[in-house]
Amino acid sequence: MVDNLKLEQEIAVLREEGFVVVRGLVDPKHCAALRHTAEAQLAVSAAPLEYEADLRYPGAPTSRQAAGGETVRRLLDAYGRDALFREWAVAPQIAAWMERYWDEPAVLSRAHHNCIMTKHPAYGSLTGWHRDARYWSFKRDELISVWLALGPEKAENGALWFVPKSHRLRLSAERFDQAKFFRAEQPENAELMQTACATELAAGDVVFFHCNTLHSAGPNQTDAVKFSLVFTYHGMSNPPLPDSRSAAQDEVALASSRT
Repeated sequence: MVDNLKLEQEIAVLREEGFVVVRGLVDPKHCAALRHTAEAQLAVSAAPLEYEADLRYPGAPTSRQAAGGETVRRLLDAYGRDALFREWAVAPQIAAWMERYWDEPAVLSRAHHNCIMTKHPAYGSLTGWHRDARYWSFKRDELISVWLALGPEKAENGALWFVPKSHRLRLSAERFDQAKFFRAEQPENAELMQTACATELAAGDVVFFHCNTLHSAGPNQTDAVKFSLVFTYHGMSNPPLPDSRSAAQDEVALASSRT
C-alpha cells in the first residue's frame, strides 16, 4: 500500500535536491534473492555484459588481455535477464512513484541503465562526475533513475556521490571534457564538487535521482563485489527521439493506478 504523504515528501526532496534516498523500500529477503540471482549470472558471465577494459575509465584494465581484463562492469538488460528483475522494474510502488512525479503514466527505458551495476575490488574503475543526460536523447531532459542497493554501499566500496541541486544548474559545454565528464581542474567546477555528499546505503535502500544531477562513484577498496540494480523511467509524454540510441529498444509502459 502506498503511503501518499510519504511519497509526496520524497518527491519534494527529489525536486529540490535532485536525488532522494528511500530507506528499506525492498524487503531484505527479496533483496537477497535479487542479489543471489545477480551473483549467479556474474559467476557464469551471462551475456550481455559490459567490461571495465572496454570503457577504460580511471583504474580499469587497459585491455581485455591485461590483468583483470575480464572484469565485468555491468550485467546489461536486467529487464530481460530474470523474472525477479522484471518484477521490480514494473513494481506497483515504482509505477505509483513515477506516475505521481510526472502526473502521467510512466515508461521504463530499456535503452539506458536497465542493468546490474557491479563494482569489483582492484579492477573496478571510478566513475567521474557527469550527468546521465549527456548521452540520452529524449524530447525533454526529464528522466529519473532508480538505484536499488543489493548490499551495503559506502564510500570505501564505491558508493554514489551527488552534487545537491545540480539538476537545476545551466552548465556550459566548456565545463565538460570531450567524453562529457565534468572538468575537475576548473576552479568553478572544483568549488561545486566540494558540496557533494555520499549516499551510504543498506541492502533494500533505493536512490531516486534526476538525469541532470551531477554524480560520481569511486573505486571499490574492499574485498567484496558491490551489486546495484538500476532502471530509468520517463513520463509518457517524453518519448525518445526517433533514430537515436534512446529509441533503439522497445520500452515498457508501467501500469497506471488511474485505470
